[in-house]
Amino acid sequence: MAFAQHGPVEPRVPLAQARVLVAGLGVTGRAVAGALPPHVASVVTVAPSDDADVPLPADDAGRAALLADADLLVTSPGFKPSDPLLVAAGGAGVPVWSEVELAWRLRVDRAAGGGPAPWLAVTGTNGKTTTVEMLASILSAAGLRTRAVGNVGTPLIEAALDPDLDVLAVELSSFQLHFAHTVAVQAGAILNLAEDHLDWHGTMAAYGADKGRIYERAERACVYNAADGATEHEVREADVADGARAVGFTLGAPAPGMLGVVEDVLVDRAFHAPADAVDRLTYAAELGTLADLEHLAPGGSLPPHVVANALAAAALARAHGVPAAAVRDGLRAFTPGGHRIQQVAALDGVTYVNDSKATNAHSAAASLAGFPAGSVVWVAGGLAKGARFDELVEDRADRLRAAVVIGVDPGPFTAALGRHAPDVPVVVVDPGDTGTVMRRAVAAARSLAQPGDTVLLAPAGASQDQFRSYAQRGEAFAAAVEELVGGA
Repeated sequence: MAFAQHGPVEPRVPLAQARVLVAGLGVTGRAVAGALPPHVASVVTVAPSDDADVPLPADDAGRAALLADADLLVTSPGFKPSDPLLVAAGGAGVPVWSEVELAWRLRVDRAAGGGPAPWLAVTGTNGKTTTVEMLASILSAAGLRTRAVGNVGTPLIEAALDPDLDVLAVELSSFQLHFAHTVAVQAGAILNLAEDHLDWHGTMAAYGADKGRIYERAERACVYNAADGATEHEVREADVADGARAVGFTLGAPAPGMLGVVEDVLVDRAFHAPADAVDRLTYAAELGTLADLEHLAPGGSLPPHVVANALAAAALARAHGVPAAAVRDGLRAFTPGGHRIQQVAALDGVTYVNDSKATNAHSAAASLAGFPAGSVVWVAGGLAKGARFDELVEDRADRLRAAVVIGVDPGPFTAALGRHAPDVPVVVVDPGDTGTVMRRAVAAARSLAQPGDTVLLAPAGASQDQFRSYAQRGEAFAAAVEELVGGA
């Protein structure tokens, strides 16, 4: 399989004179096509849809003709590096940028002065959206004008052109980072690395390397997960700016240069020991307590990954110079978005929790870890994306009361359950329309649950086999639960 190479980075002419080809007309492509006209000579959209300027060429001759009239190609995550158009662009010497690279090039100076707003960026296999929203809450608590942007939903190109923002909290996916060439974040974090999206990247090494691009040219801090050696490896591999520091976060007591937890206190041993500290080497700033996160604990149990996300967000904010009190206030004020460890209802002593955002094995494992042994009726299933679930089930089998499997292809899930949790009852829900699937799944889960249990939707698979998105899947689950409660 051919992959688009990182060839030339600069267009053949200055950007203002460039003829730009925009590949894809999803959220990213439309935002790029809408923002570009004042900044370039011309814009042409290409996509397999009727509203594109030109249809996606089906052969080499068509691709060559299209690229002959382009000085730059801005691509969308829907186009893999192996897509023939991107491969042809590399061969023709046409630079390929992601929206992230374009936003970096076009960012405007802040109205308040001091140049463009710096970027504090987050990537990782799981937890990106929660962490970047926590970060935005902390920055707002510090009195800064900010937005959570990027892969979180708001296109980065829109925020980069807004002069009224002081700093951006940026979620970046591996897709976006792959074709980001000159971005230099003020501080960047990789939360974790686990097997995912190999259909897009080809190998785990390539996936990790694309995540690691968040550290390239970082100005102040590269934040890594001390419990995940792969994230620290990417820090070691990065070519950072002079003076940039590696800053770890841990759920245990932090070493110097890290953030962590001492008893129930979130502490910072990396940033800004005051000049009057008695011992600067042992000084630790108190950033808050676990009680400041208790509103994020479904059923009263605070998941470890929520604490890890909070520490990563705090590290990025501290790298920007945010005071400790603002970290505490921002975490207290933070409210997670939908479909992330979200309690829907309780009925007959059973709690129903929607974590539809858990779209891979790593995120489902983190979700299950937050509940007591033998207390979860797990609703799982969806597109496996080539992943296996043996490690997930083996590691979390002790949490399971039972499992309910949805999806067009339940085989990878039921096989792992059979191998590693043979005593756990499993119900497979036949495919149907979205409402029917979830009503059947919730009914089956109710029949298996006992008082004190949690019915947890943490699918470990993507949603597109039966739903438009993880959000629609979560909404269908919530609707089925509410229907159940209303009829009780």
